[in-house]
Amino acid sequence: MISEHSFAAIDFESAGAQRGQTDVPVQVGLFNWSPHSGYSEPFVSFIRADQPITWAASKVHGISTCDLAGAPTLPLLWPKIKATLSGKIVVAHGHGTEKRYLRAFPGHGFGPWADTLLISRAAWPELKSHSLGDLCEHFSLTKTINQLAPEKTWHDALYDATASMVLLEYTIQQFQLAERDIDILIHPDNTEWHRIRR
Repeated sequence: MISEHSFAAIDFESAGAQRGQTDVPVQVGLFNWSPHSGYSEPFVSFIRADQPITWAASKVHGISTCDLAGAPTLPLLWPKIKATLSGKIVVAHGHGTEKRYLRAFPGHGFGPWADTLLISRAAWPELKSHSLGDLCEHFSLTKTINQLAPEKTWHDALYDATASMVLLEYTIQQFQLAERDIDILIHPDNTEWHRIRR
């Protein structure tokens, strides 16, 4: 049952890809929640990168190359990431980027994943936008996110991780899913969600 699980949201912000380069992470945010104990243990850190942040990426998230001075490398953050994600349902909104950066740790075994983008598309197919920001605005969740991640804003890794978790909790409450099997979040089948919405 969903109520028996603990969840850990993760979000990465990136340097932006220059031609001929592979994009790299420059910030990670982690945020925990469980139905029985609530929110706990927020964590955010810049990540030292071996390439400069592009102008386009910096315009989105506001992180500059100067912010990364003295920041740990991704491997140095491994113990914290492992301790936070291990044994939990991992949450992200559009989890492709997060999965890609976690491949730096082969055989990590994190997951299963609950992708709030896929879940929201199954839960509210009628909405024009399923972007994280638009969903949180539509369901009036922004105030809660601001309280949990004060002095942060959209495209900060901690803020976006927090937003994913708040959206997941809201979805579970709205559809009264606490006693449902976790599979409905891990594999959001549209047919099953259609029955729930009726």
